[in-house]
Amino acid sequence: MPYSVAVSGASGYAGGELLRILAGHPDVEIRTVTAHSNAGDPLVAHQPHLRSLAHLTLQPTTPEILAGHDVVFLALPHGQSGQYTDALGDVPLVIDAGADHRLTSKDAWDAFYGGAFHEPWTYGVPELPVAGGTQRTALAGASRIAAPGCNASTVSLSLAPGVAAGVIDPGDIVTVLAVGPSGAGKSLKTHLLGSELLGSANPYAVGGTHRHIPEIKQALAAAAGTGTDGIHVSFTPVIVPMARGILATSTAPIAPGVTDAQIRQAWEDAYAGETFVQLLPEGQVPRTADVLGANTALLGLAIDRDANRVVVVAAVDNLVKGTAGAAIQSMNIALGLPEDRALTVNGVAP
Repeated sequence: MPYSVAVSGASGYAGGELLRILAGHPDVEIRTVTAHSNAGDPLVAHQPHLRSLAHLTLQPTTPEILAGHDVVFLALPHGQSGQYTDALGDVPLVIDAGADHRLTSKDAWDAFYGGAFHEPWTYGVPELPVAGGTQRTALAGASRIAAPGCNASTVSLSLAPGVAAGVIDPGDIVTVLAVGPSGAGKSLKTHLLGSELLGSANPYAVGGTHRHIPEIKQALAAAAGTGTDGIHVSFTPVIVPMARGILATSTAPIAPGVTDAQIRQAWEDAYAGETFVQLLPEGQVPRTADVLGANTALLGLAIDRDANRVVVVAAVDNLVKGTAGAAIQSMNIALGLPEDRALTVNGVAP
């Protein structure tokens, strides 16, 4: 019997991407889709590309409607998932694509989000190096999973191998990201209108204010096996006129006495055999076009000896590997299914 699935926030970008991937998953049945203001509409009125799901109607997002499924995905704005999760105690597996269950520190939540703090769930980035192994181990059999922030997981996957191996200094991390506006959700916002975006690059959340910073520090601390006190991240995102994608350029100082060979070996060891996180050959860097529609993070590694810094360029599709793909990959692991079920490494081109 297939696992019955409900997806909340189904009229949004993250919800739509979850449904697109789940529609091709042989082990699940998409039984229920929910929304708030769009409840009562046909799903295809808001997701016209999902033709195989044209029979579904958006229902109101309530605990009663979400209950009774094997798996529930919450694709809601930050701060809205927590009001439902306590009422879904009988659902075997709940996966939150929002931020409500990502952070372990209440102080960090209060500083960057505010509102009610909810218990942290198992972090949904399987390949993330952590002390003693990878996050995949924690996901096996998990019943509550926090899917990652797209920017946060991109930066964390970029630098965690170096932190775990001790070849870089996490006390002076600098990362600049070119990001597509779909990461900001589907709600109408003036600064995300085409006339505002086209022909322009727009920095935002500058000066250490972006909400993904504590998530990055938390992930890198897990890689180091330490607390977050010695980890400092300068994080600058820039919206650029592409619908999807993240191109993150992250740098960190090289630890004293470390050779170039040791640096590259750290990343090769961390991602050897990984399907969805791939280190490119020396001298190559990825493009966002290479990962469009794929559950793949491509990494290019360079060593800048003049500046004494490691440079990692990472490309992901923010809606796939950054959000929905990571959530479904984590679901597969939690349920004991093949990890790559319904997920692809192949992008869409041109």
